[in-house]
Amino acid sequence: MKLLSSQVEGYLDSSSWIRKMFETGMVLKKKFGEDAVCDFSLGNPDVPAPAAIADGLKELAECAGEPFAFGYMPNFGYPSLREKLAKTVSQEQGVPVEGSDLIITCGAAGAINALYRSILNPGDQILCPAPYFVEYGFYAQNYGGELVTVPSKPLTFELDFEGIEKAINEKTRVVLINSPNNPTGVVYSKEDLEKLTDILKKANAGRERPIFLVADEPYRFLAFDGVEVPSILPLYPYSVVVSSFSKNLSLAGERIGYALINPEMPEKQTLLAGLVLANRILGFVNAPAVGQKLLEKALGAQVDKKIYLERRDAMAKVLDDAGYSYTLPKGAFYFFPEAPGGDDVKFCAALQEEKILAVPGTGFGFPGYFRLAFCVGVNVIERSTEGFKKAIAQF
Repeated sequence: MKLLSSQVEGYLDSSSWIRKMFETGMVLKKKFGEDAVCDFSLGNPDVPAPAAIADGLKELAECAGEPFAFGYMPNFGYPSLREKLAKTVSQEQGVPVEGSDLIITCGAAGAINALYRSILNPGDQILCPAPYFVEYGFYAQNYGGELVTVPSKPLTFELDFEGIEKAINEKTRVVLINSPNNPTGVVYSKEDLEKLTDILKKANAGRERPIFLVADEPYRFLAFDGVEVPSILPLYPYSVVVSSFSKNLSLAGERIGYALINPEMPEKQTLLAGLVLANRILGFVNAPAVGQKLLEKALGAQVDKKIYLERRDAMAKVLDDAGYSYTLPKGAFYFFPEAPGGDDVKFCAALQEEKILAVPGTGFGFPGYFRLAFCVGVNVIERSTEGFKKAIAQF
């Protein structure tokens, strides 16, 4: 008896690397104990939320008994939150944004799905640099779209502009970028974004349906060494920013994010209306009421970035001492080193023998590398030193 659709069965197969690492971690921790395993497999932020979150929860608890304290709101989110969020993103993006330019969504994933439901026709293509977050492909397939990837340059993970230009065709509807990037930690420079948008402007000439440039930015706040994360909004009219507060406020699981439409986009109200409708008919209806009210009280706060910087530097020291090749991440909380011997699956198995969990680059569409999430304590990172040395010595 087949219980699942063929599409979902395919999803389960192609997402197996993340699932395997999670299951392997459970087995190892049960066998050897939590403190014996160095788990770098999941990007689950453990940094304490800022004080504004706790203060906001206390305030919300005091008003919870009021009638309709957490009632339904417009599908685009509480108007007061949209107005406050518009001021925040205006500063981040460097362009004037009104509350009417954005909608509140169930995380960045909800924003992407609502956008795709609004703009994709069956057969449309989403172009994305590889490596990439694995669920991007599933989001496209949900609405009859196809994810087409263009490999980034080895080790540096810079964009391959020639490859991107060649990949664009009449079916291309979206170019999707993620900066700071999961899994590489790369931050695309303004010059690179200008090159990319020049390609899109050229490709858009004469098209009835424009190519959208979508920037997935949950790690925008987490850039290191004075690196700035440029905005796509001033560079390209058909641009959309999606983001969440899972990382910068340590609110993973609360499912609160937004979609921001370029204020200068022609006919933007049509797209916004489509997003609001999609938000409703996909079953989200609206982002969680508690999350929205909490966000409104916590806007402007963020987690302590110094904690992540300390962890990045500790991870770099471990990898340097063991002789790994990598590019130092400019943002996010991931390393994406080369897999010694070139076989990322085999090498991650060797790491498991040393009780170290990493995810093969194959799971991100980029074999020959592996991902380490350094959103764990420095003590865990330093404890992995000998294990990394023993693993690389086998290759």
